[in-house]
Amino acid sequence: MPEGTARRDLADLVASQKDKLAVSYRTLASRTVDPERPDEGPQWTRGTLENLINGKPVKTPGPERLRGLAAGLGLPVRLVQDASRAQFHGIDSVRVEGETLDGDTLLMLRHYETLSPEDRLKLRKIAEDWSRMGSQTD
Repeated sequence: MPEGTARRDLADLVASQKDKLAVSYRTLASRTVDPERPDEGPQWTRGTLENLINGKPVKTPGPERLRGLAAGLGLPVRLVQDASRAQFHGIDSVRVEGETLDGDTLLMLRHYETLSPEDRLKLRKIAEDWSRMGSQTD
């Protein structure tokens, strides 16, 4: 990515899913209710969603806003969280799955895509070893 160019991971995810659902900003905003706190109502406003998609500054969303956005978009929360981490914190999330792992092991790395395939493999092996060590101490 060219220097000075802001990442748009969450913005692009929201724009793409909004188009796929064929909904207006207002309709999408009304759907952004956090399933864990439904009484609090929508977590996003039409204007904030529009600003996000159009590249204008928005505050980094917290967990309740991300859960609400995931609900509104009809996407898994983890996908929305990963996109938010990438856009607002420059952290790439990589899922490592394998028989030796207890579920998914999530590695959050800055600039993961810049690592060589060999280095990515080394990190996967570290995650597997770490997972094995943790299960032995339980």
